[in-house]
Amino acid sequence: MKRREFVKGAGAAAAASSLAAPAIAQERTEWAMVMPWPKGAPGVGVNAERFVERVNAMSGGRLIIKLFAAGELVPPFESFDAVQSGTADLLHGTPYYWVGKSKAFNYFTTIPFGLNSVELPAWLTYGGGQALWEEAYADFGVVPFYAGSSGVQAGGWFRREINRWEDLQGLKIRMAGLGGEVMRRAGSLVLLLPPGEILPAMQSGAIDAAEWIGPWNDVAFGLQKVAKYYYVPAFHEPGPGLEISVNRAKFEALPADLQAIVRYAAAATAQDTTTDFTYHNIQAFKPLLNDYDVELRRFPDEIVARLGKITLEVIGEIGETDALTRRIHASFMDFAGKAADYQGAFDETMLRQRRLVWSA
Repeated sequence: MKRREFVKGAGAAAAASSLAAPAIAQERTEWAMVMPWPKGAPGVGVNAERFVERVNAMSGGRLIIKLFAAGELVPPFESFDAVQSGTADLLHGTPYYWVGKSKAFNYFTTIPFGLNSVELPAWLTYGGGQALWEEAYADFGVVPFYAGSSGVQAGGWFRREINRWEDLQGLKIRMAGLGGEVMRRAGSLVLLLPPGEILPAMQSGAIDAAEWIGPWNDVAFGLQKVAKYYYVPAFHEPGPGLEISVNRAKFEALPADLQAIVRYAAAATAQDTTTDFTYHNIQAFKPLLNDYDVELRRFPDEIVARLGKITLEVIGEIGETDALTRRIHASFMDFAGKAADYQGAFDETMLRQRRLVWSA
């Protein structure tokens, strides 16, 4: 056989061999993600969707997440239970919805008069907060990742003005987080309603007041149509944290590169979320005041001082719950005290000075 014919024949045989060999199947993992928000909800639902899209794209189809809105797979406030049990694989939410599991969870979302949207991730990332958060979730078989913040929230929508301490007595209010306990001790009747039930409850008169998030979300949910007095800012949510949390067994079963994709997709979502809220709240603020019959209000200093005193009592009690919570409390309070001193000298003064310039 001539050399040219041999090479030609060998090449053809190799090609035929490669065509005949079965393709190696790409391993594919499918996860179900739940959340307590409606799909498309500004800031929260939207950024959960962006996280899913990011993971699906970066994994090249090896990890595919399907997102379920509030009530589609489980009720809104059962998202953590679903991830813990394996009914769902991960969630987008906020830790104060699951504080019935552990009071320690409060520190990783918001403490009244506590850390803002810059300080909370700073504590988590560099102050040991993330390790403490993972320790708090470990007993439940869940791994948490920080997923951004709405920034300082609004105090809420009220049908009547709050001028005196007595105005809080018997007030029926929807309020989430530890602020709800503070308001309860102040004499209010506090309900924690899922986001989709806030407007109907206000319309029916079941509640007198409600807090949700801020101008962007509040207008989207129509709260400006059912109450006139808009109290800002929220004493109870100076910078609440969101989370993307994963069933530990499912997460640890992933190869290292897919674990990294989930971890860094959550970090990217945190950046998206905080900037998304910041931009759109700024854009929505003036139209809210100009286009609707809304009056902006602030809680009187006397009320704020008394709510602050109750807050210190509440978190002091929580901080003594158990050994782990004592360590979390000590770490959080140490950083919060330092942050108050620093921000008082820097951001607080800068904001006052900026206001003098832009309001001239």
